[in-house]
Amino acid sequence: MFYRRKIILSLFELCKGEIEKTRLQKLLFLYSQLKKDSEYEFVPYKFGCFSYSANADLVTMVKKEYLSESDRGFIKIDSKDYLKSIKPNDRKILTETVNTYGKMANETLIKHTYINFPYYAINSTIAENILDSKYLARVKNAIPSDNSKAVFTIGYEGISLENYLNKLIKNNIKLLVDVRKNPLSMKYGFSKTLLKRFCESLGIKYIHIPEVGINSNQRQELENQEDYDLLFENYRNTTLRETITNQQEIITLLNKYNRIALTCFESNICQCHRLPLAESLKALESDLDVEHI
Repeated sequence: MFYRRKIILSLFELCKGEIEKTRLQKLLFLYSQLKKDSEYEFVPYKFGCFSYSANADLVTMVKKEYLSESDRGFIKIDSKDYLKSIKPNDRKILTETVNTYGKMANETLIKHTYINFPYYAINSTIAENILDSKYLARVKNAIPSDNSKAVFTIGYEGISLENYLNKLIKNNIKLLVDVRKNPLSMKYGFSKTLLKRFCESLGIKYIHIPEVGINSNQRQELENQEDYDLLFENYRNTTLRETITNQQEIITLLNKYNRIALTCFESNICQCHRLPLAESLKALESDLDVEHI
């Protein structure tokens, strides 16, 4: 079993085996704030802090009959004691989290997270109902406001889904342009259907433009930067010359949404085709600002 799932099951043990869904996310979030390099990261969702990855683990644990699910929440049905199997410091932090916040009423717990972590409340549909004007102003001040026109590029290699989505949110990205030829990934959340769903749940539009991608067979046996440079030289001389219409479409989308991001896999911009693509876009619109995040 993945260690992170043991953390969730241990949390259930400390909460007498049953936790309501929103409450579970809040407790797991507060645990993550006390621990460096926590197992889960969070995004600002419609009910505040939320981890898509934790939710996916909960779904899996229900299927494997570690938990049962109702409309209200989850119940631990596996009898094994997981609390004893996690690291002592994690057990200490988890216990401290439950002792401090476990007896709070749901609304009080939600309000606590909104007041102390206002960024995670920026997409909340209930913030205005539970916060006074002072704390609501803090939430509104946490909303990214830079709306200057720019093209960003972002890769998801080596980072979590939530880390990736937070980069988009904090840079006020309005549209994600997926420039992969084949938008499938073994990494959770980054295949086209899920990535589109997650982005749009956070108010970020998604579009896939495969024409400007590179076929996977061309990416085989790339061992050093020279190999990448040769690949991208060929890409400039072929694909980029043949897809001016698609690139003009991206420029049109930029003019509509103002802040867009081109996405692919690689974290190193020098080893991803989104760099020459961005350069080609800049050649089409000379005053274009490009930023790699």
